[in-house]
Amino acid sequence: MNKKENQFPQFGRCLNNEGYAASLEVGEIYRVIQDDEAASHGYIRVIDESGEDYAYTANRFHLIQQPAPVERLRSIPNNTSIPDNTIYLTL
Repeated sequence: MNKKENQFPQFGRCLNNEGYAASLEVGEIYRVIQDDEAASHGYIRVIDESGEDYAYTANRFHLIQQPAPVERLRSIPNNTSIPDNTIYLTL
């Protein structure tokens, strides 16, 4: 993963679903897909409630970085026990 990818916000919290109530839920966190062409027009691409990626106006979302504990959990093999003091995050 290069430096540009590390800095790219990977998730967005929906702030406004007007006109897209079936596709977006206010307060829900969605995975953001980097799309420079969409960004140049004021849009971001997210994987919405349909499970597909679509472009929405960027002002509908508050972009956030992936929390470090999630990245750490993704690196743990499935057959490894996780310590009792681990905080679990649901995205």
